[in-house]
Amino acid sequence: MTCLDGSKHSLRGLDTAILFAKQSDATIIGVHSDTSFSAFSAVRAPILPEEKWTNKVQKIMHFAKKKVEKNKIKFEGIVIGGHTSGIDLTTFANNPKNKIDQIVIGSRGMGFPRNCFLEARQTLSYIRQRLL
Repeated sequence: MTCLDGSKHSLRGLDTAILFAKQSDATIIGVHSDTSFSAFSAVRAPILPEEKWTNKVQKIMHFAKKKVEKNKIKFEGIVIGGHTSGIDLTTFANNPKNKIDQIVIGSRGMGFPRNCFLEARQTLSYIRQRLL
C-alpha cells in the first residue's frame, strides 16, 4: 500500500513501492484519503466509489496507475472517506480484510539530519516491538 496525495513526497513513495513490487511480484494499492467527511467515518474509513472521486483525485490515481503499469505491475486505486488522513490510512491498513502487508510513504521533507534521526528512531521502535 502506498499513500497518495499528489505531493512530490507521495510520488517518491510510489517510486519506492514500484521498486519493492518488482522484487516481490506484488500488487500496489494506491490509497488516497478524502478528509472532507465527518469524524465519525474514522471508525471504519469507507471506500468511495469512483463516481464520487474529485477531478484532482482522479488525476492523481490516473498518473499513478500509468506509472505503475508502465513497470508491468498491477495497480489498484482506492479512495477512502474520513476526517484525518493519518488515522484513516492506518484504519484501512490495519483492517485484515484489506490484506495490507507493507506500507510505503514518502518522507515529510524535514531535511537530511532530522529525517535520518526520525527514521532511525522509528526503525528501532519497530524492532523493539517485534522483539517483545
